[in-house]
Amino acid sequence: MSNEGVDKGRRRFLVASTSAVGAVGAVGAAVPFVASWNPSAKAKAAGAPAKADISKLEPGQQMIVEWRGKPVWIVRRTEEAIANLEKLNGTLADPDSARPQQPDYIPKTAARALKPEYAVLTGLCTHLGCSPTYRPEVAPEDLGAEWLGGFFCPCHGSRFDLSGRVYKGVPAPTNLVIPPHSYEGDNIIVIGVDQEKV
Repeated sequence: MSNEGVDKGRRRFLVASTSAVGAVGAVGAAVPFVASWNPSAKAKAAGAPAKADISKLEPGQQMIVEWRGKPVWIVRRTEEAIANLEKLNGTLADPDSARPQQPDYIPKTAARALKPEYAVLTGLCTHLGCSPTYRPEVAPEDLGAEWLGGFFCPCHGSRFDLSGRVYKGVPAPTNLVIPPHSYEGDNIIVIGVDQEKV
């Protein structure tokens, strides 16, 4: 009779142990399966908005934010740079953004911006996709006396002003693209969210 008691106890122990191991195994298999339903970091990054804190951006400085795998430039223009934009209209291929490379809610003014102080531009040349360099200085020796600041593409020589408007006679066919964006308060720019939808 004592053997039967041992066998029942052993049986209960084995059943309980097997059940516990089975439950752990089921949870272990379920966690990766359920996690696979969530979008990957790459998928999130592909469409997720990007936020930029511009509170420490000084006049004349540029910052770069990545959105959808592309560089987005945010430039805080000086008062002088904003005043110079209109002076360049005669040297630009599309000064009034007739071939818009920007959302409809961005004014088609010389500043091409929601707030004239800040230019928000996709940092890829509209010729072959190289990334132009930020050249804010006025009349540098290598760019000439008429240069009032802007972006220069080292790949094929395209030039853009500080609003991303393309100069005449360069390989780039259109102005730089302005991505959809909005302001969240005074110091945060949200790239990838239309101002109209805020």
